[in-house]
Amino acid sequence: MAVVTMRQLLDSGVHFGHQTRRWNPKMKRFILTERSGSYIIDLQQSLAYIDKTYDFVKETVAHGGTILFVGTKKQAQNAISEQATRVGQPYVNQRWLGGLLTNFQTVSKRLARMKELEELDFDDTSKSGFTKKELLIKKRELDKLHKSLGGIRNLSKTPSALWVVDTKKEHLAIDEAKKLGIPVIGILDTNCDPDEVQYPIPGNDDAIRSVSLLTRIVADAAAEGLIQRHQKPEPRATSRPSSPWPSGSRSCSPRAHPPPMSRSRTSRPALRPRRSPTPRLRPPMRPSPPLRPPMRLPSRLPRPRSSRPRQTRPPPPDSPFHDGGRTRRACGRPAPVTVGATSTTSKNRRHLGALGFLPEAPPRRVSEPQSFRTKRSSQNHGKFQPR
Repeated sequence: MAVVTMRQLLDSGVHFGHQTRRWNPKMKRFILTERSGSYIIDLQQSLAYIDKTYDFVKETVAHGGTILFVGTKKQAQNAISEQATRVGQPYVNQRWLGGLLTNFQTVSKRLARMKELEELDFDDTSKSGFTKKELLIKKRELDKLHKSLGGIRNLSKTPSALWVVDTKKEHLAIDEAKKLGIPVIGILDTNCDPDEVQYPIPGNDDAIRSVSLLTRIVADAAAEGLIQRHQKPEPRATSRPSSPWPSGSRSCSPRAHPPPMSRSRTSRPALRPRRSPTPRLRPPMRPSPPLRPPMRLPSRLPRPRSSRPRQTRPPPPDSPFHDGGRTRRACGRPAPVTVGATSTTSKNRRHLGALGFLPEAPPRRVSEPQSFRTKRSSQNHGKFQPR
């Protein structure tokens, strides 16, 4: 039996789509034709999708699931609240609060706060224990919570599925449901994306009659699922009871029973000797290597050698071991200066000069300290003279 007829869909205007310039190419397979600048939705496909959605909602609610009705646009607010309240399902017909599904722990705390404020008596100030101003502030807080969270006050966990009226307007709810893996059931107009919805229903999501009809169908499916949930299962047929044996039957006579066995030791069967378990053969162990004697460390470790050649100080020139500066030349120092048969370096020039082997070096010229001179610039033009 069909859930809804074609005449009901036509009377409610479910087949009317948006204008041709406002469409999504992915909805092309659901469009029947174009008329007066607007698209016409194929209601044959809508009927098939409605039946599929009806079965899914019924099975979900029958197994203990909940359907969250979402519709915040003006055309759907009244229908969402009425149909969801009729079947006892949560709903959101005002602004969708961000994190309603992904941050449900915080939302549950606000629900507990709302239930706590509902227990206060705002008419009698003496019993409440608060002043009039405090009660007024709490009353405003309660009204705000009722407006935003009043439809989900009995929601103790995340819902099993979402019924969304306008998928473009309720994109936040669809994104959160997609993150949590919650299936989405929604009305798809010609400007919507069918890939965002798992159970689509092609139809008009702007007309009040169309939204009311489709929402009522989903609510009826939830009501039928609740009936199946609370309906007691029929007891299964038990096996055929065994009839009592007749008194004259042969099986009831004492001769039919075998004689009792005597409990003498001779009648017992001989016990077989217990077999010992077969020992497991382990592979032969490899001989361990001989222990090496402990290595003795030297008392004094050798000094690491440097890559730079060791520089030795040559003997003085008057020494018989003087080699004419070859040692310094090998070490990379400047070549010595040879005076006659004597070679010297810059280090002992003063010593040889004092002995008379070298001429005296002229005294070093020391220049007098110069005065500070300022830099010339394009603005001074040489006006300033040195101090």
